[in-house]
Amino acid sequence: MECIVRWHEGMSFIAQTGSGHLVPMDGAIEAGGHNWAPRPMELLLAGAGGCTAFDVVAILKKARQDIRGCEVCIAATRAETDPKVFTRIDFHYVVRGRNLKPEAVERAVQLSQEKYCSASIMLGKTAQLRHSWEIVEV
Repeated sequence: MECIVRWHEGMSFIAQTGSGHLVPMDGAIEAGGHNWAPRPMELLLAGAGGCTAFDVVAILKKARQDIRGCEVCIAATRAETDPKVFTRIDFHYVVRGRNLKPEAVERAVQLSQEKYCSASIMLGKTAQLRHSWEIVEV
């Protein structure tokens, strides 16, 4: 896996991923940025959310659950001093579908957090991770 990050201007950067996609990043105005794009640490959380949502959807599809939607709401706390690592991250999964089995959803979340989601497992080395979930019938 590869990525190139190029300085654009001010405190904005553009990442080119190994798969050829461009991802802008920028800093806050008070840090010399223009607030044009997400902060790098926001993208780190977004990546973890995407990684675990991918797992949950894939696991539920394999279990032949009638999943219609999945979102992960993430709230994180960072250390107050440098390096300002994440110290706590709460993941809340909202899984939508028809007749979803609660035990299947719970198992999918558990498998993601303990075995498959590389991003959140790495973040768990510095942060306390908490996971909750709910099912919305559609």
